[in-house]
Amino acid sequence: MTLREFFDLAIQTGINADPRGREAALQDLSETRKKFDELKPEDRESFDQDRLTNPYADSRILHGDPDRQVRKVMVGIDVETPELLLADRLNEKGAGIDLVLGHHPEGRAYASFYEVMRMQADILNRFGVPINVAESQLGNRMKEVARSVLPSNHTRPVDAARLLGLAYACIHTPADNLVAGHLQSLFDREKPGRLRDLVKLLKDIPEYREAGRVNAGPRIFIGSDDSRPGRIFVDMTGGTSGHKDTIERLSQSGVGTVVCMHMSEDHRKEAEKHHLRVVIAGHIASDTLGLNLLLDALAARERLEVLECSGFKRVKRT
Repeated sequence: MTLREFFDLAIQTGINADPRGREAALQDLSETRKKFDELKPEDRESFDQDRLTNPYADSRILHGDPDRQVRKVMVGIDVETPELLLADRLNEKGAGIDLVLGHHPEGRAYASFYEVMRMQADILNRFGVPINVAESQLGNRMKEVARSVLPSNHTRPVDAARLLGLAYACIHTPADNLVAGHLQSLFDREKPGRLRDLVKLLKDIPEYREAGRVNAGPRIFIGSDDSRPGRIFVDMTGGTSGHKDTIERLSQSGVGTVVCMHMSEDHRKEAEKHHLRVVIAGHIASDTLGLNLLLDALAARERLEVLECSGFKRVKRT
């Protein structure tokens, strides 16, 4: 595959797994096209035209020739200048790495990653939160996150990739969509009766089992082994954590347990206040699962050699 084919297939895989439904992601693209068509010529120059085919602002080809052939990929959860220097050193030793792929957004993908938070409103609505409430609360949180990224020197690793001559990309929400769907389907199918059963289901997954070996495995954050989960909401995608006030609405809508990658102390206190059970699956393990599911989909198209780094461990399911 070329780099462009690799990336486009990753985005399409993410669209197919979008928890809002594929049509919602395609609707985002349609609305972006309309906005682009209405722009004045002088405004089109600064428009990120990747938005016309990719609804996820936190996933981009950051550097490299789109026609470059990709056969060997170095994959990590966080890929910044140290990992890029490592890739360059390995190539000096004959590793033959064609692409360095990170999960967490960098470069222009980091500068605008808060835009993908909009999808959280539709996800929350599917779990019973009124759309007007979800959008209102989320809008305030998005502004907060947008302000937080403004001071960042977000092009540093991209500059390193350019100077080293490395192809470099990040794929965030498409992988998170896959892990969210995978776990939601698992819990909906198995219907764990107690939180201990839910945690056992997680620990049966290789990525979470491996995380347990390094003291980063799944754990009950709020509740006990004997607590009954009720309706389970897997909260794994949509950029970053939403507004803490949404937790009350989730509880009112009938959600009993939230399964997530991580949770801030403010969110934890709010969840405890409103009697929600919380299970932390684990951040890096969940990201690893999402990337593995994505790589399985890509490898089904063409054989890929994967070099692991930065917290990522390859587990093949196909």
